[in-house]
Amino acid sequence: MLALDAASTAGASYVDARVMQVRDQRIGTREERVTDLRDDESIGIAVRALVGGAWGFVAARTLERSDVVRLARAAGDQARGNSAAVRDPVQLAPVDPDPNGEWHTPIGIDPFAVSLEEKVDLLLAANAEALRVPGARFVTSSMAFVRLQTTLASTDGSVIEQTLYRTWPTLTVTAVASDYADFQSRSSAEVAPMGLGYEHVQAARLGERAGEWAEEAVQKLTATPVDPGDYDLILDPSHLFLTIHESIGHPTELDRALGFEANYAGTSFLAPPEQVLGKFRYGPEIMNVLADRTQRGALATVGWDDEGVPADSWSIIRDGVFVDYQTTREQVHWISEHTGVHHSHGCSFAQSWDRVQFQRMPNVSLLPGHDDYVIDDLIAATERGILIKGRGSYSIDQQRLNFQFGGQVFYEIRNGVVGGMLKDVAYQGRTPEFWNSLDMLGGRRSYQLGGTFYDGKGQPAQSNPVSHGCPAARFGGVSVINTTARG
Repeated sequence: MLALDAASTAGASYVDARVMQVRDQRIGTREERVTDLRDDESIGIAVRALVGGAWGFVAARTLERSDVVRLARAAGDQARGNSAAVRDPVQLAPVDPDPNGEWHTPIGIDPFAVSLEEKVDLLLAANAEALRVPGARFVTSSMAFVRLQTTLASTDGSVIEQTLYRTWPTLTVTAVASDYADFQSRSSAEVAPMGLGYEHVQAARLGERAGEWAEEAVQKLTATPVDPGDYDLILDPSHLFLTIHESIGHPTELDRALGFEANYAGTSFLAPPEQVLGKFRYGPEIMNVLADRTQRGALATVGWDDEGVPADSWSIIRDGVFVDYQTTREQVHWISEHTGVHHSHGCSFAQSWDRVQFQRMPNVSLLPGHDDYVIDDLIAATERGILIKGRGSYSIDQQRLNFQFGGQVFYEIRNGVVGGMLKDVAYQGRTPEFWNSLDMLGGRRSYQLGGTFYDGKGQPAQSNPVSHGCPAARFGGVSVINTTARG
């Protein structure tokens, strides 16, 4: 409140201040030893001031009263200097203030209350189970936990306290051929990072499943190299979430579409807004994509964003047609005449007190189909195809149009039956053509959450956690290449 008063007195028309305490714990192991152990904690204040239609931002570790006043005035002075170059003054969409806001990630077990010894013992036991499988030579496992405790106050009248948790257990097994001519890895791709507590580690059952992942790593050594060609692809949610992230999540960020942001992921083919909103066919009518900051267990779920906007959910793609972008308060007026939406979708986020909040991706999910299909139904309906599980290496161009995706494990499908394991598989495509080839969609029973802990954007760089839910899905006639083939 002292910061708000100081910056307002200095001439700011709007001010927000965040006090954030960030704790980040990482534990890593390999075979029988601990390889990484970090437990970082920091606290600081960030002040953002609006003067003459321009932003100023100052952050520091100090929370002394005199220093906070100095910081807030500096933010106002910086904004005033920036306003000399303003061509399009910042306009903030209205928001209903909440003077007593409070929200916590609903968790069962606080991961920071669990001892390091228990965590390390779980990881080493999982490693031992993986190494019981003949041919499994190396195994790494880890846990990552993040807690963000934020108090946000603004001159709109909001005072909001939030505590956000994130949890991610992982395991990767590497198998090596007896003649050392090949090695193959299998990760715990089905275990997604989540906005949950330590109960997510327990539910992951790394020790019970480690042997299965190790066996698949060994099987990959003798898998059949794929013959290039066009195939029907059945994509498991553990794989499809990444394709959603890269080919839907990033291109629908409004700052990318309008050319204000290009770091890490380029801009977007979804521009200009007036030519694509409500007109561009992203996929077939069975395709519906929801942006959602309210979904339980998802990584980008909050009570409010970092501008005090309540968590929102809205359609990005409806019946296959692109209908809306991701927005913050200052972005709303850029497209409101085309969308009819005059409020922010609440997509403002900063990873820490020393970073300015800006537009970040919400949870973006492909909704289940109306038919209650499971993945076995999609397989049974496929004559010649490939089943893909888990994320692998990928590449995508600066407009989010042309891409190539690999995976973790691949299985041939013939006449509705899963056959042998394949390897060296990657598929290529263009975003609109690929999504319009979607011809069969799983139902609610096949829906799962995937996600990423570290979605990079901005300069200075920031990481945003985000989840992507989806059912299993089938795409017809997709181009598949052999990644080791020599031309």
